[in-house]
Amino acid sequence: MWRYWLVLAGIGGALAVALGAFGAHAFADATPEAQRLFDTAQTYHLWHIPALLSVAWLAERGLAGRVRFLPHLAGACFLLGLVLFSGSLYLKAWTGAAPVPALVPVGGLAFLLGWLSLAAAGLSIRRRPSE
Repeated sequence: MWRYWLVLAGIGGALAVALGAFGAHAFADATPEAQRLFDTAQTYHLWHIPALLSVAWLAERGLAGRVRFLPHLAGACFLLGLVLFSGSLYLKAWTGAAPVPALVPVGGLAFLLGWLSLAAAGLSIRRRPSE
């Protein structure tokens, strides 16, 4: 399963770069508000790609017992946050309207839950005898 997270991180990173290049041109003459929304979406998008890479690393490491789901929960939350938070802001910057304004804070909450799940997964790692 860790390979899927790695693939998703790669695709998400490529998409972030493509959208950033697009935004640099498309929003050059945009309103300050549209530019701010796009920049915020871009920032959160880019910062959560390394988070997905850490999910792949933790998932590959293979946590044992009841906590083995934590990296996957973190990854799912990060993906949900990317779609709801960054996606909604990208859409609002582009069109001037958010179809469902409540999706932005739900996406932000998903990001927070992802980071907390990642922290819990990190705390669950047992030291190996050689460490």
